[in-house]
Amino acid sequence: MKTFTLLALALAVIATLCVAKSPYQSVLQHSRIRGRQHGPNVCAMQQIQGTDKKYFTNCKQWYHRKICGKPTVITYECCPGYEKIPGEKGCPAALPLVNIYNTLGVVGATTTKMYSQRAELQPEIEGPGSFTFFAPSNEAWAALPTEILDALVSNVNIELLNALHYHMVNKRLTSDDLKHGSSYPSMYQDFDVHIHHYPNGIVTVNCARLVKTDQHATNGIVHVVDRVITAITNNVHTFIDTDDDLETLRTAVAAAGLTNLLESDGHYTVFAPTNEAFEKIPPDMLNRILGDPVALKDLLNYHILKNMQCSESIVAGTPLETMQGTVLEVGCDGSEMTLNGKAIISKKDQLGTNGVVHYVNELLIPDSAKTLLELAQDSTASTATKMFIEAGLESHLSGSEDLTLLAPQNEAFKSGTAVEMKNHIVKGQLSSKSLYHGQQLETLDGMKLRVFVYRNSLCIENACIAAHDKTGRFATMFTVDKVLTPPSGTVMDVLKGDDRFSILVGAIQTAGLTEMMNQAGTYTVFAPTNDAFKAMPAADLNNLLGNPAQLAGVLKYHVGQEILVSGAVGSHTRMKPLQGDWLELTMRNYTVYANKIPLADSDLMATNGVVHAVGSVIQPLPPKVLSDEPARKGPRVFRHTSSGRNHRQAVRNDDLFQKVLRSQSSRTMSRAQ
Repeated sequence: MKTFTLLALALAVIATLCVAKSPYQSVLQHSRIRGRQHGPNVCAMQQIQGTDKKYFTNCKQWYHRKICGKPTVITYECCPGYEKIPGEKGCPAALPLVNIYNTLGVVGATTTKMYSQRAELQPEIEGPGSFTFFAPSNEAWAALPTEILDALVSNVNIELLNALHYHMVNKRLTSDDLKHGSSYPSMYQDFDVHIHHYPNGIVTVNCARLVKTDQHATNGIVHVVDRVITAITNNVHTFIDTDDDLETLRTAVAAAGLTNLLESDGHYTVFAPTNEAFEKIPPDMLNRILGDPVALKDLLNYHILKNMQCSESIVAGTPLETMQGTVLEVGCDGSEMTLNGKAIISKKDQLGTNGVVHYVNELLIPDSAKTLLELAQDSTASTATKMFIEAGLESHLSGSEDLTLLAPQNEAFKSGTAVEMKNHIVKGQLSSKSLYHGQQLETLDGMKLRVFVYRNSLCIENACIAAHDKTGRFATMFTVDKVLTPPSGTVMDVLKGDDRFSILVGAIQTAGLTEMMNQAGTYTVFAPTNDAFKAMPAADLNNLLGNPAQLAGVLKYHVGQEILVSGAVGSHTRMKPLQGDWLELTMRNYTVYANKIPLADSDLMATNGVVHAVGSVIQPLPPKVLSDEPARKGPRVFRHTSSGRNHRQAVRNDDLFQKVLRSQSSRTMSRAQ
């Protein structure tokens, strides 16, 4: 019986914890937790410095101490529905329930209380009923344009009464009842008020933020809001259709066939470019987009969010999905609403029955409406862009061909290096997500380029993709980390064509590996330069070059069994050579090391592999000692076991590498490391 009771209690606790709270209630609970050290029913508030704007604090805001990029100060106030008692800590007393008229005074909405009395609304909100009153704060009334306020108070029996009735709903609605996207008929001709309840805990009515919520009364509930709201009768398309500042947008919406969308039911956010915004775009570019229905529709859809976002709901940058399928970073900087970090919104919160319109004075152009040239000009590949134009390739970059541009980032270029830019334009509009290992791409000149897929890199020949694709109207741009080097013959051809490897070429011929270096395959060759061989003692070098079998073994240790370009080497990469133990490759300070030897040059591409130059003959690394193996002092003693005999045999076979290890060049390198 005791076990059953404990189980029932546990289930009851779990059920209580699992009750879904509204976002507002979750933030309120966090504010209670942060304020509890100051006494019961105390909530922590964050106030933007230099303003009267206060917010209940969520976890993220609490630690960042910023709202809309501005620093905040923490204040502690009574939570909704509670009040202080002199001499006692915190806010232990629940506010006494009075009617709505008197509650307006209790919560500080004294201007609304005064106008309710003037408009003869007082008897109604003092009498029987169950109302919800979205009461404008004193600051909200003061912020109204003078001409509007004068018109209201000069006709209190009609205009002011109607305005106040529009702030009322004929039933009790708590913050939990105010669901996102819901609408309720107001007490002014049943015109709806529109509710949005955001994940960060902010609740709005007609884009006015609820600043004091759930103030209960005997005949209803009061929510204090930060602005006076007005009746909504038109959809968002009507704003576009009737405002002369949006004349160009109106024409564009009709041409793109988006009129029905903006007239349909929904909860849209439209960032409406003004005529001024369109005029800032180069005429050639604007005319091209306006004359291309696909690009135009993408352009306009990039200005429309799939959900409704009032300006008061934004407290930090948030990526929001557009109708075009990509995202806009919607944020704020103080009182300014921002898009992609820019304060370009000139008019906010023009509310329609199916969404909200914010006017913007700068046109937002998505990648999908741009040509290759426009994509490249707005990227980190400005140097490459100039070189494409200088090479006479502008017609390909600004035309309607299906192409993929491999654009080296600015850091990839070295002064004085000749670059064949045509090698960087591939036929077909590709996506990096569809590339696969071993795939061949064809350039404008018909040259074949290979695709290499590694664990953390995707490379085309020696150039690895360094940024997300930029997909334009007809073509795609890949930003790559290096100037692309197409293959120039076999590995043997590459070595023969470079004077630094003349000794190595002779060694390959002596070892009988010429045919292998010329045949089809996938090789990575760590090629010792002439200086690497000359650094060896003369007797050792002569002995090595005079022993073809031993020489072949050493050279095969320098040849990997796959193609590995330098951009694919991470902090710890291993490669199996044709003979011998694994090669250990690392990247440190933008330099690749093979068995701790830095590459002197890299990514000399061949049709059957890649060549990396090294300044020393590569030696096997000594066996690693496990961390839990006790350190030994003095010479190591090998026991007479089979494994011991095998190890001694390996040491004898490794005699050449021991001699190399003792050479002058190796000792110099070790001291440097």
